[in-house]
Amino acid sequence: MNTALLIIDIQNDYFPGGKFPLVDPEKAAGKAYELLQCFREHKGHHAHIQHISLKPDAAFFIKGDSGSDIHDSVAHFEGEPIVYKHYPNSFRETDLLKLLQEWKIERVVICGMMTHMCVDATARAAADLGFQVLIAEDACATRDLIYGETTIPADLVHKSFLAALKSYGRVMKTEEILALLAAESAG
Repeated sequence: MNTALLIIDIQNDYFPGGKFPLVDPEKAAGKAYELLQCFREHKGHHAHIQHISLKPDAAFFIKGDSGSDIHDSVAHFEGEPIVYKHYPNSFRETDLLKLLQEWKIERVVICGMMTHMCVDATARAAADLGFQVLIAEDACATRDLIYGETTIPADLVHKSFLAALKSYGRVMKTEEILALLAAESAG
């Protein structure tokens, strides 16, 4: 099956010292790097997705600010496509769908940040557009959320959204995705 890797918003502002740090972004980025290296080594299609805020009062991902740059852990190499987006859904007002259609992609592997926002919106959109979806659960990160007087820890936010995304695709560990891809290429 023709598969592409989508690396969503692994950008400096989400890391310690950034304008909007998440919980354990380094761990998730390390797993995303494993996926990226596999796709690079096997000449698989992959795209970096970079969020640039258009809001004049944006607190992070500001155009031209180093916080909006792709993090070094999954550094973009020359010639690799970057899809610039301005909304949580990576397909909205971008060329992502056209790119995947040009590559004749049937399935996407999704990793990145934030689980409860851009990963969620992109996975649902991909499924709605007819792609099979694999979400690398350990290659995604999020943050604590607040509802009323309750703080929901990032771990529970992450797991809740992944549980819901099981209706849109397969939620798997990075090693399981790599094993699946290896078995498919060997078979």
